[in-house]
Amino acid sequence: MAGPRVVIIGAGVVGAALADELSLRGWTGITVVDQGPVPVTGGSSSHAPGLVFQANPSKTMTQLARHTVEKLSALDVDGEPCFLQVGGLELATTPERLTDLRRRHGWLTSWGVEGRLVDPDGCAALHPLVDRDRVLGGLLVPTDGLAKAVLAVETQLRDARARGVRVLERHQVLDVRTEADGTTGAGRVTAVVTDHGEIPADVVVCCAGIWGPKVARMAGMNLPLVPLAHQLAWTGPVPALAGQTVEAVRPVLRHQEAGLYFRECFDRLGIGSYRHRPMPVPADEIAPPDSSPRMPSVLPFTAEDFTDAWTETRSLLPATRDAKIEEGINGLFSFTTDGMPLLGESPDVKGFWVAEAVWVTHSAGVGRAMAEWLVDGHCSSFDLHACDVNRFEPHQLAPAYVLARGCRNFAEVYDILHPLQPAGAPRPLRTSPFHVRQRELGAVFLEAAGWERPQWYDANEPLLDRWDIPVPGEWAARMWSPVVGAEALATRQGVALYDMSSLKRLEVSGRGAAAFLQHLTTSDVDKPVGSVTYTLMLDEGGGIRSDITVTRLARHRFQIGANGNLDLDWLTRHLPDDGSVTVRDITAGTCCIGLWGPKAREVLQPLADADFSNEGLPWFRARSAHVGAVPVTALRLSYVGELGWELYTTADTGLKLWDTLREAARPHGGIAAGRGAFNSLRLEKGYRSFGTDMSHEHDPYEAGLGFAVKPGKGDFIGRAALERRAAHVRRRLTCLTVDDPAAVVMGKEPVYDGDRPVGHVTSAAYGYTVGKGIAYAWLPAELATPGRVLHIGYFDLRIAATVAAEPLFDPRMRRLRGLPEDAR
Repeated sequence: MAGPRVVIIGAGVVGAALADELSLRGWTGITVVDQGPVPVTGGSSSHAPGLVFQANPSKTMTQLARHTVEKLSALDVDGEPCFLQVGGLELATTPERLTDLRRRHGWLTSWGVEGRLVDPDGCAALHPLVDRDRVLGGLLVPTDGLAKAVLAVETQLRDARARGVRVLERHQVLDVRTEADGTTGAGRVTAVVTDHGEIPADVVVCCAGIWGPKVARMAGMNLPLVPLAHQLAWTGPVPALAGQTVEAVRPVLRHQEAGLYFRECFDRLGIGSYRHRPMPVPADEIAPPDSSPRMPSVLPFTAEDFTDAWTETRSLLPATRDAKIEEGINGLFSFTTDGMPLLGESPDVKGFWVAEAVWVTHSAGVGRAMAEWLVDGHCSSFDLHACDVNRFEPHQLAPAYVLARGCRNFAEVYDILHPLQPAGAPRPLRTSPFHVRQRELGAVFLEAAGWERPQWYDANEPLLDRWDIPVPGEWAARMWSPVVGAEALATRQGVALYDMSSLKRLEVSGRGAAAFLQHLTTSDVDKPVGSVTYTLMLDEGGGIRSDITVTRLARHRFQIGANGNLDLDWLTRHLPDDGSVTVRDITAGTCCIGLWGPKAREVLQPLADADFSNEGLPWFRARSAHVGAVPVTALRLSYVGELGWELYTTADTGLKLWDTLREAARPHGGIAAGRGAFNSLRLEKGYRSFGTDMSHEHDPYEAGLGFAVKPGKGDFIGRAALERRAAHVRRRLTCLTVDDPAAVVMGKEPVYDGDRPVGHVTSAAYGYTVGKGIAYAWLPAELATPGRVLHIGYFDLRIAATVAAEPLFDPRMRRLRGLPEDAR
């Protein structure tokens, strides 16, 4: 037998795709089990309308959808195609939606999918049922269409069976057997128990869809997924479609302003609606197949919830006025707290994997991604960091949180969402010790991983008398204030306090800690106590898992400045079996203030019982000290490119630290500043943000982080792959500047060389110190030449942007190092 013994729970579109992809890669010991009959198992795949729209703000989700289109387009069952490539047409009936379609067209261009904007006449020509006078325009994606989910299940399982995969239908999973690993004590899967007996397993993959939370609990895993009912109705015969002998010939429609979509089915029309009350159903209350009147994922249609949808349908598609609704369902689908799938291995039980909250649109792509991950140890085709099931903080697994955010995501599925738009209730959840003072200063809070983070402070409005802050265009001006610019300039000219408590902090300790971190990072972190190192963690393919700072606080104790829970998960998974290393999340019990600016030393030194001169605490060094009565760990770091320190203390003394520093900063014009200023300053300095500027698909040399790789340090994870990639740098993360202060872009926009799309923007902001708009973008290496003029596609504009050498601010690092003016 090649490969481990694998049991895939669920024979829907995801389980079928995974079985196909794993068997293609040579694994032979694969069993697929499902409680229902195959291929119509009774889950979401069995009733899904099958619309595949590829446009998505996430590059990963678009790529997963594109692969699904490509794969299903090549599959059939006895000549009946699995994909009807009729195209997808999104309609705009308001100026706001038309503007948003231009933004969505930009996403498609950025991610390499063909699409074009069409005028009202074009919309009516593409789909004659549309009232031309109701629409202002549309977005056509010719490669979109209809996936025939049941056929896709049938053909992929047929091919998998031909390679030896067992498919066991009508097998109800009762338990997932685990045992403690003899060395570490951690759990490991051993079998899946069904009502027909026990199936030995080394790997179990939960593809159970709406039953996912129930199955995951069998392995001790809390899955943040909520099944919600979504209305789908079918008309009787529509006279305008009379005589149509092909299932679908016109594009599938989305009328997102009203939360509606439409698909043909011969002479009838299917109508889906998201503009009704959320209808969550606990996974434990979903009936088994034999107890369901139709199928478990189909609930009775509540006609009263569909009234507005039907009224709007007859207005937009006048031909339906001569038809009526003949049948409908409230069909169950999976929703998550952030709208992304749940992929990956349990943090507690080795061998238990999930591929959940995946719709038909992305199913074949996820099948391939999971197969690569399982077989190769990492996924090379897609960047899955935003899909990793271990991305969540503990509060994000709370049932009340999962339910509230899942319902909100249902309600907002077709809404126009600003990139900075904060999520709603439940808030606030996580607050730093400084929160009470920030509220007193009129902080405008946005949210990150549950943290309330000030974006700016209304108390700083008097600063606007000192500077004329340029105003960006309407879209970039949302979730923005000119105070952002004033706070940035005040930091550059004086001193500011930044709340950095949302930065995840991990402690790595034990006699093996240094060797452990050496193996996981690209830099040499085995340095003297007090050293701080910026470094990277890579996967086996040489892709960037994260960028972190490693501070050696004692011989066997290190503090990690991490990016999120995935870093904790990665470190934990690689712990040695001998117990010589411990990893602990210390974020909740600590807090951090960034004290930055040319006057930072004037504020800090009189308060401290230690020497904070350049000689006493050089750049990238750490020390313990007291600031007033507060014990701190001070790191000579600055993410804004100014003299200063990250000052860490325990949460109980955090408020005292804030008050002490604020009082001392007042005579120097010191302020509290928010994340808006922070982002502007870090882009002026060229500092990258993991997950935005670079991620798993990029390597350090492409991302401009080659300085963090020390080949002479010895072996580390990803080293061999990185050495192969180093000679083939074909793209680079590149700094672009924009002269027009009103043309501030937001990220994910396409970049053009002439009329040819060549890349996309990652981070962007206005640089108030340098007086230019800043946009970082991924570009072909040959275009990353300073002085070259390109264009950024921004809604319906093409904005001139110039490739610039970086960093834009203080390229000789004089200010960071606290050197005098003449030391250039």
